[in-house]
Amino acid sequence: MKIRIVLFVICGILLSGSNAFSQDSKFHIYLCLGQSNMEGNARIEPQDTININPRFKVLSTVDCSKSDRSKGNWYTAVPPLCRCGTGLTPADYFGRTMVENLPTKIKVGVINVAVGGCKIELFDKANYQSYVESSPSWLKNMVKEYDGNPYARLVEMAKIAQKSGVIKGILLHQGESNTNDTLWTKKVKLVYDNLMKDLNLNPKKVPLLAGEMVNTDQGGACASMNKIIATLPTVIPNSYIIPSTGCIGIKDHLHFSAEGYRELGRRYAEQMLSILGYKAKKAKK
Repeated sequence: MKIRIVLFVICGILLSGSNAFSQDSKFHIYLCLGQSNMEGNARIEPQDTININPRFKVLSTVDCSKSDRSKGNWYTAVPPLCRCGTGLTPADYFGRTMVENLPTKIKVGVINVAVGGCKIELFDKANYQSYVESSPSWLKNMVKEYDGNPYARLVEMAKIAQKSGVIKGILLHQGESNTNDTLWTKKVKLVYDNLMKDLNLNPKKVPLLAGEMVNTDQGGACASMNKIIATLPTVIPNSYIIPSTGCIGIKDHLHFSAEGYRELGRRYAEQMLSILGYKAKKAKK
Protein backbone atom coordinates (compact mmCIF):
# COMPACT_ATOMS: atom_id res chain seq x y z
CA MET A 1 0.00 0.00 0.00
CA LYS A 2 2.81 2.40 0.96
CA ILE A 3 4.63 1.61 -2.30
CA ARG A 4 1.48 2.49 -4.27
CA ILE A 5 1.18 5.81 -2.47
CA VAL A 6 4.84 6.66 -3.13
CA LEU A 7 4.47 5.78 -6.82
CA PHE A 8 1.29 7.88 -7.03
CA VAL A 9 3.06 10.90 -5.51
CA ILE A 10 6.04 10.51 -7.87
CA CYS A 11 3.74 10.31 -10.90
CA GLY A 12 1.90 13.43 -9.71
CA ILE A 13 5.14 15.36 -9.38
CA LEU A 14 6.30 14.30 -12.84
CA LEU A 15 2.98 15.23 -14.43
CA SER A 16 2.79 18.59 -12.66
CA GLY A 17 6.22 19.44 -13.96
CA SER A 18 5.55 18.42 -17.54
CA ASN A 19 4.92 22.02 -18.67
CA ALA A 20 8.28 23.09 -17.35
CA PHE A 21 10.01 20.44 -19.43
CA SER A 22 8.16 21.61 -22.58
CA GLN A 23 9.58 25.13 -22.21
CA ASP A 24 12.34 25.92 -24.69
CA SER A 25 15.03 28.02 -23.00
CA LYS A 26 16.28 28.97 -26.46
CA PHE A 27 12.97 30.63 -27.35
CA HIS A 28 13.28 34.20 -26.02
CA ILE A 29 10.00 36.08 -25.61
CA TYR A 30 9.45 39.82 -25.22
CA LEU A 31 6.30 41.61 -24.10
CA CYS A 32 5.59 44.89 -25.94
CA LEU A 33 3.10 47.44 -24.65
CA GLY A 34 2.26 51.09 -24.93
CA GLN A 35 0.30 53.49 -27.09
CA SER A 36 0.35 54.42 -30.79
CA ASN A 37 4.12 54.37 -31.34
CA MET A 38 4.26 50.80 -30.02
CA GLU A 39 1.06 49.93 -31.84
CA GLY A 40 2.67 51.12 -35.06
CA ASN A 41 1.70 54.30 -36.87
CA ALA A 42 3.85 54.24 -40.02
CA ARG A 43 2.79 52.63 -43.27
CA ILE A 44 4.35 49.20 -43.77
CA GLU A 45 6.67 49.32 -46.78
CA PRO A 46 7.68 46.41 -49.07
CA GLN A 47 11.13 46.15 -47.47
CA ASP A 48 9.43 45.44 -44.12
CA THR A 49 7.66 42.32 -45.34
CA ILE A 50 10.53 40.45 -47.01
CA ASN A 51 13.56 38.49 -45.81
CA ILE A 52 12.06 37.93 -42.36
CA ASN A 53 13.97 35.23 -40.55
CA PRO A 54 11.57 32.43 -39.52
CA ARG A 55 13.30 32.46 -36.12
CA PHE A 56 11.49 35.75 -35.47
CA LYS A 57 7.93 35.01 -34.32
CA VAL A 58 4.85 36.96 -33.23
CA LEU A 59 2.08 35.64 -30.99
CA SER A 60 -1.19 37.01 -32.32
CA THR A 61 -3.08 38.78 -29.54
CA VAL A 62 -6.31 39.09 -31.56
CA ASP A 63 -8.04 37.19 -34.33
CA CYS A 64 -7.15 38.72 -37.69
CA SER A 65 -8.81 37.27 -40.78
CA LYS A 66 -6.88 39.61 -43.11
CA SER A 67 -3.60 38.04 -42.01
CA ASP A 68 -5.14 34.60 -41.48
CA ARG A 69 -4.06 34.71 -37.83
CA SER A 70 -5.81 33.41 -34.74
CA LYS A 71 -5.40 34.69 -31.21
CA GLY A 72 -2.90 32.75 -29.15
CA ASN A 73 -0.94 31.23 -32.03
CA TRP A 74 2.63 31.84 -33.21
CA TYR A 75 3.46 33.07 -36.72
CA THR A 76 6.51 34.31 -38.59
CA ALA A 77 6.68 38.01 -37.65
CA VAL A 78 5.43 39.63 -40.84
CA PRO A 79 3.93 43.04 -39.95
CA PRO A 80 1.54 44.18 -38.63
CA LEU A 81 2.61 42.79 -35.26
CA CYS A 82 -0.10 44.45 -33.18
CA ARG A 83 -3.72 44.33 -34.42
CA CYS A 84 -5.15 44.17 -37.93
CA GLY A 85 -4.66 47.49 -39.67
CA THR A 86 -1.86 48.74 -37.43
CA GLY A 87 1.47 49.77 -38.92
CA LEU A 88 5.19 49.34 -38.49
CA THR A 89 6.34 49.26 -34.88
CA PRO A 90 9.69 49.28 -33.05
CA ALA A 91 9.02 45.60 -32.29
CA ASP A 92 9.56 44.77 -35.99
CA TYR A 93 13.20 45.77 -36.19
CA PHE A 94 13.81 44.87 -32.57
CA GLY A 95 13.09 41.25 -33.42
CA ARG A 96 14.91 41.33 -36.74
CA THR A 97 18.02 42.75 -35.11
CA MET A 98 17.89 40.27 -32.26
CA VAL A 99 17.84 37.17 -34.48
CA GLU A 100 20.56 38.63 -36.71
CA ASN A 101 22.89 38.87 -33.73
CA LEU A 102 21.96 35.90 -31.55
CA PRO A 103 23.17 32.33 -32.10
CA THR A 104 21.11 30.50 -34.73
CA LYS A 105 19.77 28.09 -32.11
CA ILE A 106 17.86 30.97 -30.45
CA LYS A 107 14.40 32.10 -31.60
CA VAL A 108 12.79 35.41 -30.66
CA GLY A 109 9.09 35.99 -30.14
CA VAL A 110 7.16 39.19 -29.46
CA ILE A 111 3.73 39.80 -27.97
CA ASN A 112 2.37 43.26 -28.75
CA VAL A 113 -0.60 44.74 -26.88
CA ALA A 114 -0.85 48.48 -27.49
CA VAL A 115 -3.63 51.05 -27.79
CA GLY A 116 -3.14 54.37 -29.58
CA GLY A 117 -3.79 57.44 -27.46
CA CYS A 118 -3.97 55.61 -24.15
CA LYS A 119 -2.51 56.68 -20.84
CA ILE A 120 -0.45 54.23 -18.80
CA GLU A 121 -3.54 53.99 -16.57
CA LEU A 122 -5.06 51.64 -19.16
CA PHE A 123 -2.62 48.94 -18.00
CA ASP A 124 -3.40 49.42 -14.29
CA LYS A 125 -5.29 46.18 -13.66
CA ALA A 126 -7.06 47.50 -10.58
CA ASN A 127 -8.30 50.82 -12.00
CA TYR A 128 -8.41 50.46 -15.79
CA GLN A 129 -12.22 50.26 -15.93
CA SER A 130 -12.80 53.77 -14.65
CA TYR A 131 -10.22 55.05 -17.13
CA VAL A 132 -11.88 53.26 -20.06
CA GLU A 133 -15.34 54.45 -19.03
CA SER A 134 -14.21 58.07 -19.20
CA SER A 135 -12.39 57.60 -22.54
CA PRO A 136 -13.59 58.68 -26.00
CA SER A 137 -15.41 56.16 -28.17
CA TRP A 138 -12.49 55.66 -30.57
CA LEU A 139 -10.30 54.44 -27.70
CA LYS A 140 -13.09 52.25 -26.34
CA ASN A 141 -13.38 50.59 -29.75
CA MET A 142 -9.69 49.65 -29.75
CA VAL A 143 -9.94 48.37 -26.18
CA LYS A 144 -12.88 46.16 -27.24
CA GLU A 145 -10.52 44.22 -29.48
CA TYR A 146 -8.85 43.03 -26.26
CA ASP A 147 -12.23 42.14 -24.72
CA GLY A 148 -12.15 45.38 -22.78
CA ASN A 149 -8.96 44.69 -20.82
CA PRO A 150 -5.58 45.03 -22.60
CA TYR A 151 -3.58 44.19 -19.47
CA ALA A 152 -5.49 40.94 -18.97
CA ARG A 153 -5.00 40.08 -22.65
CA LEU A 154 -1.25 40.68 -22.36
CA VAL A 155 -1.05 38.37 -19.33
CA GLU A 156 -3.24 35.76 -21.01
CA MET A 157 -1.03 35.68 -24.09
CA ALA A 158 2.16 35.75 -22.01
CA LYS A 159 1.02 32.65 -20.11
CA ILE A 160 0.42 30.87 -23.40
CA ALA A 161 3.89 31.93 -24.55
CA GLN A 162 5.47 30.64 -21.35
CA LYS A 163 4.42 27.14 -22.35
CA SER A 164 6.78 27.43 -25.31
CA GLY A 165 9.59 29.73 -24.22
CA VAL A 166 11.00 32.09 -21.63
CA ILE A 167 10.10 35.77 -21.14
CA LYS A 168 13.38 37.68 -21.31
CA GLY A 169 12.28 41.31 -21.26
CA ILE A 170 9.58 43.97 -21.64
CA LEU A 171 9.51 46.73 -24.26
CA LEU A 172 7.53 49.87 -23.41
CA HIS A 173 6.77 52.87 -25.59
CA GLN A 174 4.21 55.04 -23.85
CA GLY A 175 4.10 58.54 -22.44
CA GLU A 176 2.70 60.95 -24.99
CA SER A 177 -0.69 60.89 -23.25
CA ASN A 178 1.00 61.27 -19.85
CA THR A 179 3.28 64.14 -20.87
CA ASN A 180 4.60 66.05 -17.84
CA ASP A 181 2.94 63.57 -15.45
CA THR A 182 5.48 63.40 -12.62
CA LEU A 183 3.81 60.25 -11.27
CA TRP A 184 4.32 58.37 -14.54
CA THR A 185 7.36 56.41 -13.32
CA LYS A 186 5.43 55.15 -10.29
CA LYS A 187 2.50 54.18 -12.51
CA VAL A 188 4.84 52.27 -14.82
CA LYS A 189 6.37 50.52 -11.80
CA LEU A 190 2.90 49.38 -10.73
CA VAL A 191 2.31 47.80 -14.16
CA TYR A 192 5.78 46.24 -14.16
CA ASP A 193 5.40 44.84 -10.63
CA ASN A 194 2.00 43.37 -11.52
CA LEU A 195 3.47 41.65 -14.58
CA MET A 196 6.28 40.20 -12.48
CA LYS A 197 3.77 38.83 -9.97
CA ASP A 198 1.10 37.63 -12.41
CA LEU A 199 3.64 35.85 -14.63
CA ASN A 200 5.88 34.61 -11.82
CA LEU A 201 8.89 36.48 -13.19
CA ASN A 202 12.05 37.56 -11.43
CA PRO A 203 12.54 41.34 -11.85
CA LYS A 204 16.30 40.88 -11.63
CA LYS A 205 16.16 38.73 -14.77
CA VAL A 206 13.49 40.59 -16.78
CA PRO A 207 14.55 44.14 -17.74
CA LEU A 208 12.19 46.88 -18.82
CA LEU A 209 13.27 48.84 -21.90
CA ALA A 210 11.47 52.18 -22.28
CA GLY A 211 11.72 54.28 -25.42
CA GLU A 212 11.83 58.05 -25.55
CA MET A 213 9.18 60.18 -27.25
CA VAL A 214 9.93 61.88 -30.58
CA ASN A 215 12.92 64.01 -29.60
CA THR A 216 13.56 67.75 -29.63
CA ASP A 217 15.79 67.40 -32.71
CA GLN A 218 12.65 66.33 -34.59
CA GLY A 219 10.43 68.98 -33.00
CA GLY A 220 8.76 66.41 -30.76
CA ALA A 221 5.52 67.75 -29.30
CA CYS A 222 5.97 65.56 -26.20
CA ALA A 223 9.76 65.71 -25.98
CA SER A 224 9.53 67.24 -22.49
CA MET A 225 8.35 63.81 -21.31
CA ASN A 226 11.82 62.43 -22.00
CA LYS A 227 13.14 64.13 -18.84
CA ILE A 228 10.64 62.13 -16.79
CA ILE A 229 11.34 58.92 -18.68
CA ALA A 230 15.03 59.39 -17.93
CA THR A 231 14.32 58.96 -14.21
CA LEU A 232 12.69 55.53 -14.62
CA PRO A 233 15.83 53.58 -13.59
CA THR A 234 15.70 55.28 -10.19
CA VAL A 235 12.27 53.69 -9.65
CA ILE A 236 12.77 50.39 -11.51
CA PRO A 237 16.43 49.39 -11.08
CA ASN A 238 16.39 46.90 -13.95
CA SER A 239 15.18 49.40 -16.53
CA TYR A 240 16.91 51.05 -19.47
CA ILE A 241 16.09 54.10 -21.56
CA ILE A 242 16.16 53.84 -25.36
CA PRO A 243 17.16 57.21 -26.87
CA SER A 244 15.19 58.60 -29.80
CA THR A 245 17.66 61.28 -30.88
CA GLY A 246 17.98 61.12 -34.66
CA CYS A 247 14.95 58.84 -35.11
CA ILE A 248 12.98 60.61 -37.82
CA GLY A 249 9.58 61.94 -36.84
CA ILE A 250 6.65 62.91 -39.04
CA LYS A 251 4.74 66.19 -39.41
CA ASP A 252 2.42 65.60 -36.45
CA HIS A 253 5.51 65.71 -34.16
CA LEU A 254 4.08 62.75 -32.22
CA HIS A 255 4.94 59.72 -34.31
CA PHE A 256 8.00 58.32 -36.00
CA SER A 257 8.38 57.65 -39.71
CA ALA A 258 8.96 54.11 -40.92
CA GLU A 259 12.71 54.72 -40.88
CA GLY A 260 12.37 56.22 -37.42
CA TYR A 261 10.70 53.02 -36.19
CA ARG A 262 13.37 50.87 -37.81
CA GLU A 263 16.13 52.78 -36.07
CA LEU A 264 14.33 52.87 -32.72
CA GLY A 265 13.70 49.13 -32.94
CA ARG A 266 17.38 48.50 -33.61
CA ARG A 267 18.24 50.56 -30.53
CA TYR A 268 15.92 48.53 -28.35
CA ALA A 269 17.67 45.42 -29.68
CA GLU A 270 21.17 46.80 -29.19
CA GLN A 271 20.38 47.49 -25.54
CA MET A 272 18.87 44.04 -25.00
CA LEU A 273 21.77 42.33 -26.76
CA SER A 274 24.17 44.19 -24.50
CA ILE A 275 22.25 42.98 -21.44
CA LEU A 276 22.51 39.43 -22.76
CA GLY A 277 26.24 39.81 -23.40
CA TYR A 278 26.18 40.24 -27.19
CA LYS A 279 27.19 43.12 -29.43
CA ALA A 280 25.09 44.05 -32.42
CA LYS A 281 26.60 44.09 -35.88
CA LYS A 282 26.38 47.34 -37.81
CA ALA A 283 22.91 47.59 -39.33
CA LYS A 284 22.49 47.32 -43.08
CA LYS A 285 20.33 50.24 -44.13
